[in-house]
Amino acid sequence: MSTSKMNMPEKIWEKGIPVDELIEKFTVGSDREMDMFLAPFDVLGSIAHVRMLHSIDLITDNELPQIINELVHIYHQIENGEFKIEQGIEDVHSQVELMLTRKLGNVGKKIHSGRSRNDQVLLDLKLFARNEIKQLVELSNRLFDVLIARSEATKDILIPGYTHLQVAMPSSFGLWFGAYAESLTDDLQLMNAAWSITNQNPLGSAAGYGSSFPLNRQMTTDLLGFDSMNYNVVYAQMGRGKMEKTVAFAMSSIAATLSKLAFDVCLFTSQNFGFVSLPDNITTGSSIMPHKKNPDVFELLRSHCNRIQALPNTITLMVNNLPSGYFRDLQIIKEVFLPAFDELKDCLKIAAYAIEFMKVNNKVLDDKRYDLIFSVEEVNKLAAEGMPFRDAYKYVAQKIMDGNFVPVKKVKHTHEGSIGNLCNEQINNKMKNIVGHFNFEKIDSAIVELLKPMGVL
Repeated sequence: MSTSKMNMPEKIWEKGIPVDELIEKFTVGSDREMDMFLAPFDVLGSIAHVRMLHSIDLITDNELPQIINELVHIYHQIENGEFKIEQGIEDVHSQVELMLTRKLGNVGKKIHSGRSRNDQVLLDLKLFARNEIKQLVELSNRLFDVLIARSEATKDILIPGYTHLQVAMPSSFGLWFGAYAESLTDDLQLMNAAWSITNQNPLGSAAGYGSSFPLNRQMTTDLLGFDSMNYNVVYAQMGRGKMEKTVAFAMSSIAATLSKLAFDVCLFTSQNFGFVSLPDNITTGSSIMPHKKNPDVFELLRSHCNRIQALPNTITLMVNNLPSGYFRDLQIIKEVFLPAFDELKDCLKIAAYAIEFMKVNNKVLDDKRYDLIFSVEEVNKLAAEGMPFRDAYKYVAQKIMDGNFVPVKKVKHTHEGSIGNLCNEQINNKMKNIVGHFNFEKIDSAIVELLKPMGVL
């Protein structure tokens, strides 16, 4: 046996037979790197689990404060960047248990009672996703506020609307900004559904078939601030991959809104449109063309968001043909799922920043190429005066063909959601209502309570 094998720390599942080094490298993969995303949540789950084990007499009164206080200490080490998964330790669960055992001896070995790494990682992923969803909602709400503010400030500035990329009817910057604001409300509605699926406790399902210990699953549900639990232990295990895919769909919806917005901005900043412009310090230049001001930030935003839109498909293909029960295939989902949150958060931040400083052109319709967008206004005016709509349509169409159409560059749209009645207040109330349904305060309070040090019982 090689020296390197003899010096490798023992796995928590090993039974005296070391794993082949090549197999070890392949099966662990990038788990150590990915598990750093999950580290603080693994500790939170362990604190709740240990409190529950104490309630069913598997942890003594003397042992409980020792374990809790050391777990709280490890949590703060993670927060301060002082935690690492050591070489030879295959995952975050093993690292935390090893640290406890080094400090507390055999007492540290008790925390795995009634638990499997299967339900540990299920729990970690849900706690991680909850935390990330909260940040996505906050950043989406920030972008929403920027869009609504810009909509109100520019509601009287007209621009052409397009169908088939052909000049169509009058629109306004108010409508354009406001449209993306309201799109975000639907995105967060979908995220709220994903949140409801995520915010269910799988802890206690063990390897997917429960435990002979009299676990109190409601207690860990309450301690961790979950709304409910995955009751059926087999289904709790089946939820691995399903939760990630569901959240990814909601993320892809936000990404789709951002991608479409980015495409519009790239189009509108083109000299052929000239509707909006970006400050010089937000654009980039060319190495050979001194006049260039490129909207690279929005081009990259579009590409990042298009990649995020592929995420649910990627996860689906990983889990598509798996029966019930745990399979190692699920491990690789972490590699695409966990980093995607940072990518989308960056996109939301940069979008809000760039949109806030974007300049609009308030003289777009001075260009005669847009005169024909007012033809519908003329048709409607004639119809309102009594001419049958179809006759009015033909009358105005003939004037256009004869070159005699003279636009009246005024619009009077009063119905809900139109140029003259944007309904931004209603859209704002809709967003507030959706954000309120997440009830993040409940979880924040639960985490604060979990992290309080314990005195001797």
